[in-house]
Amino acid sequence: MMTSNEYLQLKAFARQDGALLALLWVFTSSLYIIGLTNPLIGMAATFLILYTPFFVGTRLRKFRDYGREGLISFGRGYAYTVLVFFYAGVLFAIVTYLYLAYMDQGFLLSQMSRVMSSDEAQQALKQYGMTEMMNQSLSELAQVRPIDYALNMLTVNIVVGFILGVPISLILQRSQTNQNSK
Repeated sequence: MMTSNEYLQLKAFARQDGALLALLWVFTSSLYIIGLTNPLIGMAATFLILYTPFFVGTRLRKFRDYGREGLISFGRGYAYTVLVFFYAGVLFAIVTYLYLAYMDQGFLLSQMSRVMSSDEAQQALKQYGMTEMMNQSLSELAQVRPIDYALNMLTVNIVVGFILGVPISLILQRSQTNQNSK
């Protein structure tokens, strides 16, 4: 059971680390957008998004070692991880909305259309019989409002937090007996 001070401490660390995770995601999204015209940078964005669980694990380890004096239960680690993803998701959704509503001006959709209309993409789509589906998907994507896209990103990031929180917390939990045996 957590005391109110421990809960406040958990939320404070989670908010701070959620802000750092949101910065990582904003940087990664920027690389993804640039990567639509430069495949090497797009690959860097992919690697950074795959780095997310390791980043959160590193932050949980710092919370455990400095905020919790080296001890943390699975439940507390899980709560911390879910909160980090929640806070990061909220901040990232706000940035996503602001970008799509005021800065993008249709750039993402036009770049996706450009990529899908390339000779290589058209051949692959024809081979798999997906040309009509892709055209329909691009048409539907053009109808999505920035707020809907931002809320979808928020939902996805929170769900990912619930899922990734389990292995991250299991790996980094440490009880008194584990600490004494090391």
